[in-house]
Amino acid sequence: MNKVFVDSDVILDLLAHRVPHFHFAALLFTFGDMKKIELFTSPTVFCNVFYILRKEIGIENAKTALRKLRLIINIIDSSEKTIDCALNSDFADFEDAIQCYTAQDHQISTIITRNIKDYKTAGILVQTPEIFLCSQNMI
Repeated sequence: MNKVFVDSDVILDLLAHRVPHFHFAALLFTFGDMKKIELFTSPTVFCNVFYILRKEIGIENAKTALRKLRLIINIIDSSEKTIDCALNSDFADFEDAIQCYTAQDHQISTIITRNIKDYKTAGILVQTPEIFLCSQNMI
């Protein structure tokens, strides 16, 4: 089964129903719920999503949305090694470096994000939800 790391922008597309990106985010999470793919993210992503969602839909609604999401997605830890790699990387965005090295540390071969340009120096495959789903013949 494919293991994919889902970045915060895709999770926000789903939970905040951000058009036009909602459709492919919803498909990705539907396939995750059906156990066709295995979805992962980090505590950092969960925290960032909560921070943004609480401003849009309120604290309790944000927590409820994340509780439901948590049934579908796995949370993986970042290590000291991950942070050291991120600090010494060529990534322009430190948070993206953490996500990339966290995925690599857990043998996850693909990062799903809409901000592909932010992962130019990633040593793993980086795709949008739409491209990933097409490459897997899921749409």
